[in-house]
Amino acid sequence: MRVERALISVSNKSGIVEFAKGLKEFDVEIISTGGTARLLKESGVGVIEISEVTGFPEMLDGRVKTLHPFIHAGILARRDEPEHMNQLKEKGIKKIDMVVVNLYPFKETVLKPGSTIDEIVENIDIGGPSMIRAAAKNFESVAVVTNPRRYGYILEEMRKTDGALSKETLKALMVEAFRTTAVYDAMISNYFGREFGQEIFPDSLVLGFEKALDLRYGENPNQSAAFYIDPFATGVCISRAEKLHGKELSYNNILDLEAALDILRDFERPTVAVLKHTNPCGIASADSIREAFVTAYNVDPVAAFGCVIGINREVDEATAEEISKHFVEAVIAPSYTPGALSILEKKKNIRILRTNAPITPDERPELKMKKVKGGLLAQTHDYVKLKPEDLKVVTKRKPTEFEIKSMLFAWKVVKHVWSNAIVLAKDERVVGIGAGQMSRVDSSMIAAFKAKDEAKGSVMASDAFFPFRDGVDEAAKAGVTAIIQPGGSVRDDEVIKAADEHGMAMVFTGIRVFRH
Repeated sequence: MRVERALISVSNKSGIVEFAKGLKEFDVEIISTGGTARLLKESGVGVIEISEVTGFPEMLDGRVKTLHPFIHAGILARRDEPEHMNQLKEKGIKKIDMVVVNLYPFKETVLKPGSTIDEIVENIDIGGPSMIRAAAKNFESVAVVTNPRRYGYILEEMRKTDGALSKETLKALMVEAFRTTAVYDAMISNYFGREFGQEIFPDSLVLGFEKALDLRYGENPNQSAAFYIDPFATGVCISRAEKLHGKELSYNNILDLEAALDILRDFERPTVAVLKHTNPCGIASADSIREAFVTAYNVDPVAAFGCVIGINREVDEATAEEISKHFVEAVIAPSYTPGALSILEKKKNIRILRTNAPITPDERPELKMKKVKGGLLAQTHDYVKLKPEDLKVVTKRKPTEFEIKSMLFAWKVVKHVWSNAIVLAKDERVVGIGAGQMSRVDSSMIAAFKAKDEAKGSVMASDAFFPFRDGVDEAAKAGVTAIIQPGGSVRDDEVIKAADEHGMAMVFTGIRVFRH
């Protein structure tokens, strides 16, 4: 398909003058609108203004410019359909072979501090998407260019083919065009859905995500991967974090860092979470971040080799010195002192990320989603804050204040561990974790094995009910003194009896925090 006539109307004018001059090398007639036409004329590119084609001036503060049969008929007419071409001839309409359009900066307006709803609404493009969709529908005869990065490739091909574009190129441009309008509309519906308080689960779910970067590989080197982000994400998240040092993030780094942030949102005191494969292998809260880090790392220093570390306070020099003693893949924290950053940057391969904001619970948590073949699962966030008065004591012995404090800490942790999940804790530190086992008793045994002598005098948290008493028996054998669990098993009486036999305290939460 040879390009003879092009319509250019762009919001992002990067590279457009050079592209238009390149089209003129092939005597392409250019139609243009508003600011684009002025720029091209000032740059010495001959253009025909849109009003000269339509016979109408731009109207309604620019809301109506290209919505006219002289434009859309010229784009949509099928070149292989004689009746279409006859109608164009009868009405004096010239065909348009290329549409070069990028859209009003809706996203940029939303993200601009101080933007009003009126400004945001005025940056919803109408004519642009209409032209893009029209050109994309007629892709066999019309080249639709929505991405400035394509200008160079298109001119290069035209120079090799005397102004023509191949079917393969036209198809690729068509797909990109429909993706452009789909994401644009998704951004608009998602933004106003949030602003106007849409229902949690609408009849259709649209995701206006943009590719942030290609990753070196996925979970394994034989897999390709990319990272897509929500441009309107709020609060602390990986997509908004600033990387200060180190190699590019990997697929697994991003998953671990997100898991670390998710854990830290549940803790108000200075807290450090040490993660491997999205599971915590150590968590502790303390009066200082250094103390919290040392305590958390030493829960399972073997598992912590090559870990990701989440910290909910500024990292100081003392903490950085401790971190630098170990092999750590990545650290994320709200901020770093200059001295701490200098210490950590001596480690060539460590990734250092800064959230630039406190790590706190989200005011409006996003839906949690998982892709399955042919579908997408979506659920609300599982943030639940338990208080001592929410606990139902079901055993003869009531827990001590120390045990209650320890159980509430363990409960915050256990919901972030893959099921079946068991956490042993003392005060504000984890001492043993059993994760991802097919039976709860196995997780209990693993947690006790990890804790070793520290299991004595600890409390146990379980993410779901105990189906049998064997998990309680294993806990007692290890020296656990109290258990927090949801309850709800048909064998609750048997489980409670086991706790009573061992002189343990047990409380029910009535809330399952299973992580599948």
